[in-house]
Amino acid sequence: MTKALIIGGGIAGPVTAMALQKAGIESVVYEAYPHGADDVGAFLALFANGMDVLRTLEADQPVLDCSFAAERSEAYDKTGRFLGQGNMGGSHGVGPRTLSRAQLYRVLRDEAIRRGLRIEYGKRLITATSAAGGGVVAAFDDGSESEGELLIGADGAHSTVRGLIDAAAPQAQYTGNTMVCGYTRHSPVPTEPATYRIVYGRRVAFVYITDPDGQTWWFTNIPGPQRGNSEDGVTAAEYWQQQAIDCVAGDNTPAAEFIRSTDNVVAVTAYHLPKLPAWHTRNMIVVGDAAHAAIPQAGHGASMAMEDSVVLAQCLRDLPTIETAFAAYDRLRRPRVARAMVTSARMSKAATPAGRIPGLLRDHVLLKLLKGRTANTADWLTDHHIDWAAPVSVANHWHR
Repeated sequence: MTKALIIGGGIAGPVTAMALQKAGIESVVYEAYPHGADDVGAFLALFANGMDVLRTLEADQPVLDCSFAAERSEAYDKTGRFLGQGNMGGSHGVGPRTLSRAQLYRVLRDEAIRRGLRIEYGKRLITATSAAGGGVVAAFDDGSESEGELLIGADGAHSTVRGLIDAAAPQAQYTGNTMVCGYTRHSPVPTEPATYRIVYGRRVAFVYITDPDGQTWWFTNIPGPQRGNSEDGVTAAEYWQQQAIDCVAGDNTPAAEFIRSTDNVVAVTAYHLPKLPAWHTRNMIVVGDAAHAAIPQAGHGASMAMEDSVVLAQCLRDLPTIETAFAAYDRLRRPRVARAMVTSARMSKAATPAGRIPGLLRDHVLLKLLKGRTANTADWLTDHHIDWAAPVSVANHWHR
């Protein structure tokens, strides 16, 4: 039986392990940190396509149990004018589901372990070399080694595996924005259940949703230079809370009041990856953010990583060699990934207009698109289904 070494125990790592297990392939996940829950305070939305992947792996219920649904979105401009609404569900199932990153890491890890999969913590990859028999040997900073037939880098935007595949590979770059989020039980306006509200302000977009327990979750992306953990003696939380308030000041919206009423503000530096020429070698490959970290405006990083996991497992299941499987995976995933990255970059520009005129143009376009009708956002991005039973062949381009 083929054995895969998976580097990274965040989101893509455990999902890849479960997909490989379904394909009859053994794997071990190696996580650099002593535990798997970083970015504890940040949250994300797992869209219909991501939930569809988990349903394929029969791993969706743990996520459903610790998340809440959003059925629609509403858009407003800087004056509070209602622009329109959209349906956020996908035709292949529920979505999006909102939950913290820590919750998602935990339930995916626990589900993988429940299935008998191994996750080893405190294993930071240093290097990987080809084994005498054609496999790969991974060396970790604790002095240990592990050997397998292939190595999968699910180690995020700052991937070590990416550099082992191509020493000249681009590094993750700061997007120019820091995502600031928080949670508050003090709402200055009535909130609608299961509804994401997007306020397009003069400088930034402000997004919020209220959970079934009455707590409002909000986030915004603050443009500016990358900052450290403190600024002139002010804590990071205090600094970013004030930055967020300043960015929405002057808008006739409830955004500033939401931010002021929040006790715990979390800031997460946003990175993206320029187009990566090489995703794989003969026995190493990268998936998820290690291969294609996008500007996070579209919020599809987790869902796209899960799609990678299942497609890679299908290719390894159906094709005769690891090399042909990797080549097929590359061919099948690149067009969709490229389109998602372009879409997210365009959404980021709309969310943070560079001046008054671009902002007015954006609002005009949004009003024209949304006013007086219900938009259906179950499009090519969210309404994507991977048929696990569909065979992969060398010649097949697998159009869906």
